[in-house]
Amino acid sequence: MSAGPQIKNIVLVHGGFVDGSGWQGVYDHLTADGYRVAVVQNPTLSLAGDVAATHRVLDGLDGPAVLVGHSYGGVVVTEAGNHPNVAALAYIAAFAPDKGESVNTLIADPPPGAPVPPILPPKDGFLLLDREKFHASFAADLSPAQAAFLADSQVPWGVDALGGAVSEPAWRAKRSWYLVAADDRMIPPPAQRAMSERAGSTVTETPGSHAVYVSNPAVVASVIAQAATSVS
Repeated sequence: MSAGPQIKNIVLVHGGFVDGSGWQGVYDHLTADGYRVAVVQNPTLSLAGDVAATHRVLDGLDGPAVLVGHSYGGVVVTEAGNHPNVAALAYIAAFAPDKGESVNTLIADPPPGAPVPPILPPKDGFLLLDREKFHASFAADLSPAQAAFLADSQVPWGVDALGGAVSEPAWRAKRSWYLVAADDRMIPPPAQRAMSERAGSTVTETPGSHAVYVSNPAVVASVIAQAATSVS
């Protein structure tokens, strides 16, 4: 089989409670290596809205891309990854749902002893993480100052987005890569391993919190580059 066109486009999709600015370190590594990187800013109001935001970025590309999702962004890329410009998927400590699954269904039955994310009760249809517990749960390997900034700049996450179910998982038709964050206290590492195995992903595992894309951008960028070169 002849090789396809070289993949130079990377599209980064953030998760809940944060925005796309957290990708800056990953962006810096990838652009230094010559990749053209776009960062989606999800409204995080509904899965459909976030898929539409991602499709708008994909529509503007001049060729194939690796579509990358962190956390809830994994749900977005699983659905949006059916776009014809997507050559491969990369999951960074992310949900990788199957058909009919949503964040709600994937977190409904946590294993005994698994850490429980400190999500506050919904207010006006939106969720936030408890600021006092944000560092330990989301960003344990960041400095207190970095974690405080993320906690204080949280983007309210729409309850409807958590209920958005995938209609056709792109990983069934396209190759995927997965980075497991071994110290994650938001999505338990055993759940990450199970989802990546189910998706048939090429798996890398690294020490790191749920914010591994901020704390260790080099390893994240390396996994994404591996996906780009493997499908080129």
